[in-house]
Amino acid sequence: MRSLLRTGLFLLPLLAAGCDHIEYHPYDTDISGEQNINAKNIARIEAACRGRQTVRFAMISDTQRWYDETEKAVEALNARDDIDFVLHGGDLSDFGLKKEFMWQRDILNRLRVPYVCLLGNHDCQGTGEAVFEKIFGPSDFAFTAADVRFVCLNTNAMEYDYSHPVPDFDFLEHEYGSFAPPARRTIFAMHVRPYDFQFNNNVAKVFEHYVMRFPQPLCCIFGHEHRWIEEDIFGDGMMYYGCPNIEKRTYILYTLTPDGYSYEKVDF
Repeated sequence: MRSLLRTGLFLLPLLAAGCDHIEYHPYDTDISGEQNINAKNIARIEAACRGRQTVRFAMISDTQRWYDETEKAVEALNARDDIDFVLHGGDLSDFGLKKEFMWQRDILNRLRVPYVCLLGNHDCQGTGEAVFEKIFGPSDFAFTAADVRFVCLNTNAMEYDYSHPVPDFDFLEHEYGSFAPPARRTIFAMHVRPYDFQFNNNVAKVFEHYVMRFPQPLCCIFGHEHRWIEEDIFGDGMMYYGCPNIEKRTYILYTLTPDGYSYEKVDF
């Protein structure tokens, strides 16, 4: 008995010391490592692009599960010296697990240029949105690169059973009302496009009305469908471009100039 007691007393401090290393639940929201990444990188993007005539950014999307391909994408993007930033179109995770977000973050942090991430529908599973907001930031955000305002939106309405304002028209109203120089043109980025079943299609036309109100809207870019899409969804001249998932080993390179924009599908 005394031997058992001595053994127990010996093990007790070891168990206590190890508590910090226990993962209590895969959906917990206790984040280690870098947080608030979008805001930090937006500051870098805006500073680097201020006053520029030409801006070039790459879009990747739907990297969930495909960690090897994501690493290869980072290597391919790092091999270039003509990219100003990277925009991730959402679905970093498959099941909204904390570890998924952290693994993706750690891979993307190897990029030599700043990057921002949108919220995808898979990222909303479990406590995924809370984890996303801790690591990356709010699901609706905006920034300015040269003279282009990027309005980045949560459009994953079905994940909320339509109980939340998704898309958030109050956010769009605020962005519209506060639009100011040096921005003079607009690009909209989202995970889910209008008329996808995940979108709140009761307000699809209202959403497009808001898009077309903004100063010189150039295009809308999105992910989610795992394939390249190029479509004038509403027949009003506003092009929607869908980015393939990273499994396809493709990223989209956009070049913004004073006269407009161009794009290129790049395989790696």
